[in-house]
Amino acid sequence: MTFSRLVRFISTDGKTYVGDAILPAFTYDARKATHAKVITGDVFGEYKVTNEKKEIKKLLAPLAWDQIPTVRLLGLNYAKHAMEIKMPKPTYPVLFFKPITAIGGPTDIIPVPKIAQIDNETDYECELVIVIGKKALNVSETDALDYVLGYAVGNDVSQRAWQIKKGGGQWSVGKMFDGWAPFGPAIVSSKIITNPQDLRISTKINGRTVQSENSSDQIFGVAKTIAFLSQGTTLLPGDVIFTGTPSGVGMGRKPQYWLRDGDIVEIELENVGTIVNKVVYEKGIKAKL
Repeated sequence: MTFSRLVRFISTDGKTYVGDAILPAFTYDARKATHAKVITGDVFGEYKVTNEKKEIKKLLAPLAWDQIPTVRLLGLNYAKHAMEIKMPKPTYPVLFFKPITAIGGPTDIIPVPKIAQIDNETDYECELVIVIGKKALNVSETDALDYVLGYAVGNDVSQRAWQIKKGGGQWSVGKMFDGWAPFGPAIVSSKIITNPQDLRISTKINGRTVQSENSSDQIFGVAKTIAFLSQGTTLLPGDVIFTGTPSGVGMGRKPQYWLRDGDIVEIELENVGTIVNKVVYEKGIKAKL
């Protein structure tokens, strides 16, 4: 028996478990699950979905830091997003990385450190997230989806001043901060999501919809992305790939719209669910650089 919606969570006994979320009626959102069937073994190898049920007290990121070899991300991967920021469509996927410490959970805070508050240009980016299930090297686009464990939804939180104006041309300095890649609420099996190119994805800030698009607008779809990234470079089980954001980001709005202390960011992916994260500014004197 394979999992449907893999969650990692703290239960009422204080212990951390991996489980298969038991969804309430009339929802696909694992964040609303109150119980899960415990999974034993290695989800990237041999594992078992048991009949033991545990209550979910707090959802964590679906994978722990030590289960994620790399966090890859794509930029400029939605056609309408490229248009809104007046950039040409890329010929090849635009790749960058985040540190493992950027990974956060579906209900964790988004901490904004003092260094990121200097220009107050913190932005949101809803993204479809791929989790690789087995080693992939030089795979074809035709076979690429066979290497997917499942899908989640994430937020590539970005500080535009450091990304564009102060980063020396390297995006990562504006995207690397702790907790700036929350994802979840579950890893939904690729056996459930067989076509990742027809999923609605959206962002709400304090209840206001600011992004709403379909993954069909991606320039490089999931299969093409995996095939390209695996050329000459082995993708490993547990690798997490954020696949770019659609139009509607704060940077592309007129006037521009930045995240502020206390904002509630809700990101949803069809057939996966929602992550809801509160923006929390680090208090004290701002850094001066």
